[in-house]
Amino acid sequence: MILLSSSLVTPGVGTIFWSALIFVLFLLILSKFAWKPILSAVKARDEMIKGSLESAAKAREDMLKLQSDNETILRKAREEREGILREAREVRDKMIAEAKGKASEEAEKLIEKARAGIESEKRKALSEIHMQVANLSVDIASMLLGEKLKQTGEQSKLIDNYLKEIDFNKN
Repeated sequence: MILLSSSLVTPGVGTIFWSALIFVLFLLILSKFAWKPILSAVKARDEMIKGSLESAAKAREDMLKLQSDNETILRKAREEREGILREAREVRDKMIAEAKGKASEEAEKLIEKARAGIESEKRKALSEIHMQVANLSVDIASMLLGEKLKQTGEQSKLIDNYLKEIDFNKN
């Protein structure tokens, strides 16, 4: 009951009037001086947020585009790498084939040269053998003839015959 009799719980008409008047004056002052700067600050903040969102969206689009470009570049680089590796393998195989061919040709040449050398040496050896056989035959024949001529005295007759033949050949 004490609360009901208090002036704070049941305000007077004058207090309500002055409170309303001060409130209206406060609203007028705020609307005249503070409302426009507050609204412009809110509007600027709103525009800044919109701009940031648009920038973020644009950055995201750019990032997606760059990612797509990067994937394209990577794909092309992989294809180019595969092409280079394929060419390198072909060149390697070609070089190996050429080296084998050259080695085979060189081996054939060396074999042919060796055969020719062997054949030449064989001919030389046979020629020397024939020469030695001929020399041995002549030596044996001269020994045999010398022995025969010593025994029979036919040596002087043979010398006389040769001398006669020489004299006839000169005329």
